[in-house]
Amino acid sequence: MIFVTVGTHEQPFDRLIKCIDKLVKDGVIAEEVIVQRGYSAYNPKHCKWSDFFTYSEMGENIDRARIVITHGGPSSFIMALQRKRIPIVVPRRKEFGEHINNHQVEFCKTIEERLGTIIVIENINELAEKIQNYENIIAEKGVGINSNNKRFCAEFERLVDEIMRK
Repeated sequence: MIFVTVGTHEQPFDRLIKCIDKLVKDGVIAEEVIVQRGYSAYNPKHCKWSDFFTYSEMGENIDRARIVITHGGPSSFIMALQRKRIPIVVPRRKEFGEHINNHQVEFCKTIEERLGTIIVIENINELAEKIQNYENIIAEKGVGINSNNKRFCAEFERLVDEIMRK
């Protein structure tokens, strides 16, 4: 199963949801897909979906998922990491009306480069390839899914402080 979450940000993220729905329709994704669509306007036609899930339901969906795909909000991808998943992260972008600026792009690229614990998709056209090659990608990353949570949080806090000073 693939679980997709766009978080609770009030701007829609139709670009990601439409892409996922098309990948299912076209047979690129053959497994079950569950989408948490938030405030998006697009209703997936080929996936199970809900606007929101409770915290407990989110955890259950992540635990069941082979792949977790999130927006670039730290709460979403950290929850996946805490549940021993390396998420595919598609940052929201200002030019598509998904956020007020491109901070998610910059932040996620920094996390990927320095910690290697997430897979960032800057171009939505790369999503199919990343899904199809997910197991190879995480194997090549050599990231220990059983990583030290305390160390990750300390490094994460340091990175946020560094970014905020810029």
